[in-house]
Amino acid sequence: MDNHHNIHYHVTPSNPEAHLFEIKLTIQQPAPAGQRLTLPAWIPGSYMIRDFAKNIVTLEAHANNEPVAFQKTDKQSWQFASCSGPLIISYSVYAWDLSVRTAHLDQSHGYFNGTSLFLEVEGQSEQPCSVEISAPARDYGSQWQVATTLPSLKAKPYQFGLYQAASYDELIDHPVEMGRFTLIKFSATGIPHEVAITGRHDCDEKRLVEDLARICESQIAMFGEAPFERYLFQVMVVGNGYGGLEHRSSTSLLCNRDDLPHHNMKKVSNGYRQFLGLCSHEYFHSWNIKRIKPAAFIPYDLSQESHTSLLWFFEGIT
Repeated sequence: MDNHHNIHYHVTPSNPEAHLFEIKLTIQQPAPAGQRLTLPAWIPGSYMIRDFAKNIVTLEAHANNEPVAFQKTDKQSWQFASCSGPLIISYSVYAWDLSVRTAHLDQSHGYFNGTSLFLEVEGQSEQPCSVEISAPARDYGSQWQVATTLPSLKAKPYQFGLYQAASYDELIDHPVEMGRFTLIKFSATGIPHEVAITGRHDCDEKRLVEDLARICESQIAMFGEAPFERYLFQVMVVGNGYGGLEHRSSTSLLCNRDDLPHHNMKKVSNGYRQFLGLCSHEYFHSWNIKRIKPAAFIPYDLSQESHTSLLWFFEGIT
């Protein structure tokens, strides 16, 4: 555990067979009058109310080895009684949505967005926090790796361990993929890029990164510079699926197995063209919406709908 941050999360894929993540949140200095916690109702980039809190199936709180009383005040908020010393909240999250916007866990892999797992500590959203990510306590857990752009605190590259974020906004903008995946690396204008492919595939890796490099370099040239020091494409390969969600230095993608280029492909298939278009769209969001955003999203209000008339600009143009 990290004792240098006031807010610390510990994420464990505790029961992959039942699709349950276990999270322990430690708040060293809770609000004197009683701490309030909330979970977002929607995730930036996917403009619909999702009510992620519905997937919290158990929750309990302790301080100084004594239970702390709490009350659920609405569908996504909890008020905890005043206590001294660290407040520890333990809760489990059901993760069985194979999409780019929530969380998914089984014996083959785990994936989550922070908006699905990390309760926000009201009044301390701008404080830095730390996150420890553990492997499942299963035989296959030793074979799993981690693909995320969440900044490392002590974790080695692609390994479980201790990560950090400068604020809650940054914390929820670095999705995490864990499991056995194919990792491909390439450079665009000197900036490290990676592709983590989860699922069975017969991808022509060399062709894929050559095509992605051209897309990335042209967009960086268009804007003059890249707003990140490293970029990650998280790709979940399935039999039938499609989707993408942008983040500040990564994107989560869902695609059909046949959409990836295979080694005997002589010309660009419609599926591969669509996949490259999806990659390009989400990558372009690194500037348009992640750095250039409407006033209605500064800051994000993830507790309710945030109305804007500019969807045509940051989705249509992108």
